[in-house]
Amino acid sequence: MRHSRTETAKTHERIVSVASKKFREEGLAGIGIADLMKEAGLTVGGFYKHFKSRDALVAEAVGSALELWQRQVDSAASGGPPVTYESLVDGYLNETHRDHPGVGCAVGALAPDLARTSKRTRAVVTQKIRNNIELLTTLIRGTNGKGSGTARSRAIITYCALVGAIGMARAVSDKELSREILKTVAQRLKNPTSVEDRINHPPTPEPSRHRPRWSAQ
Repeated sequence: MRHSRTETAKTHERIVSVASKKFREEGLAGIGIADLMKEAGLTVGGFYKHFKSRDALVAEAVGSALELWQRQVDSAASGGPPVTYESLVDGYLNETHRDHPGVGCAVGALAPDLARTSKRTRAVVTQKIRNNIELLTTLIRGTNGKGSGTARSRAIITYCALVGAIGMARAVSDKELSREILKTVAQRLKNPTSVEDRINHPPTPEPSRHRPRWSAQ
């Protein structure tokens, strides 16, 4: 019985893993249960032994896909590479992520689809996005010593910029423009003060070299 439960858990995990990847590649409506189960090496009849409905699978698969950053944090705690604000930005805004949505951010790949999913899936997505924003907030506050309000505002802006930039980079057909989008947004997110300084403290105009002409009284 114990062996059976172990095998069942492994099969369940395999279905979720396959679905998570294929949904990000093809969209939530882009692949059916039959094809997902075939991709996992299983029969369609076995699906309902693991999930009550397709929506249940969608919720779990999307939730798993949105734990990428948390898995990096867990890995860092076990001696893996440290997780920093800069490492998250660089890991998100690069050509590998752009070209392989199946292993990347579910929000970046599925944002329009997610807005039309079931309440269950949206609740899962909401919590995972909240967790990701909290992680960014913590990293920003720890690095720059910003207050909680300022750090959270920057975290929200960062998250939205990441999702928008990867979407635009994938949408355009010009590879040079696509790379420019990724590079520019990454630079601005990692160095916001340089932009803020130019806006809030523009260069002082040089004094005129021409002496004013005074009219004789």
